[in-house]
Amino acid sequence: MRCHLPLAKIAQTIAGPSSNPEMSMRPLRTLAPLAALSALSGCGSEVLFPSGDIAARTRDVLGLTTALILVIVLPVMMTIVWFVIRYRASNKATQDEYAPDWDHSVQLELLIWAAPLTIIIWLGALTWVSTHKLDPYRPLDTDILGVYEDSTPLVVQVVSMDWKWLFIYPEYGIATVNELAAPLNRPIRFDLTSTEVMNAFYVPTLAGMIYTMPAMQTQLHAVINREGAYKGMSSHYSGAGFSGMNFPFFGQRQDDFDDWVTMVGESELVLDRDSYRELREPSQNVPATYFRLGDPTLYHAILNRCVDPGQVCMDQMMSGGAHGGHAAANPERAHAPDDQTAAPDKDEGEAGQPGAGAETPEQGDS
Repeated sequence: MRCHLPLAKIAQTIAGPSSNPEMSMRPLRTLAPLAALSALSGCGSEVLFPSGDIAARTRDVLGLTTALILVIVLPVMMTIVWFVIRYRASNKATQDEYAPDWDHSVQLELLIWAAPLTIIIWLGALTWVSTHKLDPYRPLDTDILGVYEDSTPLVVQVVSMDWKWLFIYPEYGIATVNELAAPLNRPIRFDLTSTEVMNAFYVPTLAGMIYTMPAMQTQLHAVINREGAYKGMSSHYSGAGFSGMNFPFFGQRQDDFDDWVTMVGESELVLDRDSYRELREPSQNVPATYFRLGDPTLYHAILNRCVDPGQVCMDQMMSGGAHGGHAAANPERAHAPDDQTAAPDKDEGEAGQPGAGAETPEQGDS
């Protein structure tokens, strides 16, 4: 059954009885702007005003691409409006311009085809250059703000879990859950993987989104140039606790970062295989937690799916198959103790991108 009540009647029902229809409409007129403003509550400025040079360059590409597209879109929209107004039926002044037999104009054809073709060429060139320049796997060049020839990247090993983030700092022997920090103007190399399901790591002010997948390593290079506390998140739905997979990211001066590292290193909690197995159990809205790193090979074991006792690391299985059944010829290697299966051979790389648990071509050729 359809309802055909007029708007004024609905407003009067909401506002209560009134003899003045204008008074009855006032609540709706007041609520309409508030409702429009509430739609902006989810907006943020991190993407347009980032604090990392990689994110800033990504924003510039977005802005330039939008401007190039508007070069075509705006004139077309304006021309449509101009045609509608000028050649409306009631405009007698343009009736003499009507030419029913007109069907071709060289000048118009050149304009119609040349302008979009030029824009497409510019967009193609911009996409080609920016895609290679901002490749997340590519180490940062010295033309990136804050990167110098002698800069040593800060390596952060990232593990997406159900439903929390684990950050391992192998250089400092520490690890954190749901808290990330980095010094200003130092390149950061994120090595990322996942425990069970596909996820996505995203700090809008730092760089673009990068996926995480089990038994596979992705990589992201970035730098933070401005001090502050920023929001990091999971940008890929991964289950019931997805909405709580947020974490603070701190861009700090070197002295402050050193103090933060010292504070984390003083934690009584130790992250080893046993504590990791407890940590990987699904949990939601986990507060920031600090650990001392008790097992330097833990990330390698997570990546290669050999954290549990008796498991053989995937890179060892792949290496055995590549060398003509090396594992089969060495059964003691295939059933190595827990502390041995986690450590990679000297001539073996970690399971990495892009194949699950497989060496990259560069690693295979080395």
